[in-house]
Amino acid sequence: MKPYTEVLPGTAVKFDLVPIPAGTFTMGSPASERGRLPDEGPRHQVKVRAFWMGKTEMTWEAFDIYAFSKNALKKGANPPSPPDDGKAPDAITRPTPPYADPTFGYGRKGHPIISISHHAAMEFCRWLSARTGKTYRLPTEAEWEYACRAGTKTAYSFGPTPGQLSQYAWFRLNSQDMPHAVALKKPNPWGLYDMHGNVAEWCLDLYDKDYYKTFDPLVPVETPVLIPETQQYPHVVRGGSWDDDPPVLRCAARRASKEAWNHQDPQRPRSIWWLTDATFVGFRVVRALEEEENLRNLKSKVTPGGK
Repeated sequence: MKPYTEVLPGTAVKFDLVPIPAGTFTMGSPASERGRLPDEGPRHQVKVRAFWMGKTEMTWEAFDIYAFSKNALKKGANPPSPPDDGKAPDAITRPTPPYADPTFGYGRKGHPIISISHHAAMEFCRWLSARTGKTYRLPTEAEWEYACRAGTKTAYSFGPTPGQLSQYAWFRLNSQDMPHAVALKKPNPWGLYDMHGNVAEWCLDLYDKDYYKTFDPLVPVETPVLIPETQQYPHVVRGGSWDDDPPVLRCAARRASKEAWNHQDPQRPRSIWWLTDATFVGFRVVRALEEEENLRNLKSKVTPGGK
């Protein structure tokens, strides 16, 4: 596995991916960790397969082509290649028009995508897979924490306390109340930028505060994932954001999405694509070296008006 740059066919838009080696790590946080919450335990051993991960959070350049490009909407334009799992995705839907400027004036070029739903992030990954011929998806919660830790065992990838956080992350104390362009801070030991702060990141999993209790802490579990179903909430969000305090940016910190993140949407039913009150949430993509069978050609099951 080597780092590589993905270029969207027919465009100048590109993004970099970093190889993440297979390994075993301890997921969750110890009871002694400052800022720890109950849903971060009990700690348990997890085996993770090798994968590539976006070096940065996905930026608007790629999402704009998916959501707003007229060429992308034309029949027969840029016909999709079969993804590398050999299964061509079925019809891929595109976002409805947003109620307001989805960037909220924070910036577009080089800036992370914000205010999109878990459903939108999943559908973008399916579109990206069809467009490139490689199978991309959201990281599982286990993959995300493993990549964030990058071989370390401390609360943050750079150490046990937040003393150096300003060097690695945009958060409440230094963000000037807004997200920033990606990769302006130091990367973690595996070369991933903004794993702490800037925007929090969608994971593939449904959120369950008691999920860790289902594992035997003495027996390593391989590639765990709580597959999303038809409900819009809650899903797992990781990493903390520009609007959060240091404890929320820890490697093990978990957050559950909620309906209030779309409270200002005046539409009825509310959009399944855009989140008017989640200017702090984005995502990055992964590509497995060898995909788990239960994750092949995965698509969102969320429908308009669903709960």
